[in-house]
Amino acid sequence: MTKAEFLLLLKGSSLIAIKFAERYVKNKLTTNFKYNVILNASQDDTELSQFETYLEDNGIIILDLKDREVADLLCRNNKVPVWIDINVLKSSKKTTTFNLLCSGRYSDKVDEYYYNKQGSGPFGIKSPKLPIHYKEGNKFKL
Repeated sequence: MTKAEFLLLLKGSSLIAIKFAERYVKNKLTTNFKYNVILNASQDDTELSQFETYLEDNGIIILDLKDREVADLLCRNNKVPVWIDINVLKSSKKTTTFNLLCSGRYSDKVDEYYYNKQGSGPFGIKSPKLPIHYKEGNKFKL
């Protein structure tokens, strides 16, 4: 996957994640995006030879990246994580920040991306973190 293809999927998934989050949150969500990237969340077995893995990514979290910085970080030899869970984390008057929880398995094969059949490549749209005692239909502040 090229960086340009990745950026297109990231931006599209971000817009969908905002629309999804609006069902749950009271906050006004802007389209000025920042991203927190949690690398190698899957802690994969290094014996998985069909994928590239990066052990040096274990425990690494990088905050407040712009979309191009995310692409520079996650596009490695035209391979990207096979799944990236995206959800709205917080908002301010100027910015909406997302969490990107990333698999440690990298591939350039489209059919290995978990959410490809949904049209979002490796991106899985998730809800914002729900508060304790959340009741369906009640919106909350991030």
